[in-house]
Amino acid sequence: MLCCKRYQIIACLLLLAFWCYSTFAVAATIKIGEINPLTGRLAKQGSEIHQGVAVAVAEVNDRGGLNGRQVELISRDDQSQPDVAISRAEELCGWKKVVALTGGYNDSLVGPISEVAKKYEVPYVASASLQKQLTQRENPYFFRVANLQGFVQPLCGILSESLRPQRLALLHAATPGSTEFARDLRSCLQSSRTRQAGGPCARSNPNDFVFNNRTLFRFNLTCFVRQLKENRVSPKAYIGPFGIAYESFIHELGENAEYLYSTFAWNPGITNPGTEAASRDFVERFRSIFHREPNTTNMHGYTSTRAVLAAMQNVLNQKKPLTGPNIRQSLAELDLVLPMERLAFDKQGDPHHYQHLVVQIQKGKFEVVYPPERSTASAIYPMPRWSQRK
Repeated sequence: MLCCKRYQIIACLLLLAFWCYSTFAVAATIKIGEINPLTGRLAKQGSEIHQGVAVAVAEVNDRGGLNGRQVELISRDDQSQPDVAISRAEELCGWKKVVALTGGYNDSLVGPISEVAKKYEVPYVASASLQKQLTQRENPYFFRVANLQGFVQPLCGILSESLRPQRLALLHAATPGSTEFARDLRSCLQSSRTRQAGGPCARSNPNDFVFNNRTLFRFNLTCFVRQLKENRVSPKAYIGPFGIAYESFIHELGENAEYLYSTFAWNPGITNPGTEAASRDFVERFRSIFHREPNTTNMHGYTSTRAVLAAMQNVLNQKKPLTGPNIRQSLAELDLVLPMERLAFDKQGDPHHYQHLVVQIQKGKFEVVYPPERSTASAIYPMPRWSQRK
């Protein structure tokens, strides 16, 4: 009888020890959440954002975590649907009790997530968000690493300072984001002598094109370029600010991609000055995990997550608890140099220094042609007519 009681006591102690260990192990991790469109119409872009997020988390954990605590990433798929995005944000903030959110692609998804984050006072750093309206609403818990002006300013610069076309067409989709982009670019160019024709379906015979349509890019931008060739339409320049600056685009179009212009904020080998070593480390880690070259979309996911992790580290360094208000305050004070940008936020949560580079495809690779201080080659303008190409 005494022996049985002794075994019962030992069993209870073992169970208690296991419970204590499990509780400590859970408490020792720091939970952050990410919500991305991993399925649905935006699955490709959402998956690329997720990959960048995963690299940032792996990087910090491989270095010992945050003050010895591993970071636990809880990923959720919003299925490219706003109502699902809200549900996933409610789950992560209300039930999973994450201390911060990252990721996000497309303002129709990022916007609803940001409202849930505000309700729970959970800081949210969005990876890919451009629409002005989102930071004009009072939401102290919303930050993002990209904004529309990062595209508009360099494009306006190369058009008004360098290319100086006599006539310009702005072709864009009739969506809020595309319309906002075209309106801002048109406004920036008003002081120049450029004559403009514009609209969702503008018909003209311009010398130059500026094209902005994410949806069309994803499904038939390559077809559009091929139709230009088949119909012998030879603009002096073709600028696609969204979508052309990907290696996959060059592989798909081949020689037909030559001389096209686009923009990106980062690319392997083209990084924020002074961050060459950090950029190489990111590329090597990404390759080791995903067995391919990273792109600018991956870097946006990495950048937003690095912001979250740096803010949390600063809170811990100050011996403060990892609460939403403390992390939010740390994000507001952040000044971090990363491969894509020097990251510091204004009072609305927009990045101060987000800036794209204008690139042109020359001999099958991307060459920076604007701004001048970052140029790797001179712009070829006007680009050769289709009949003049080999």
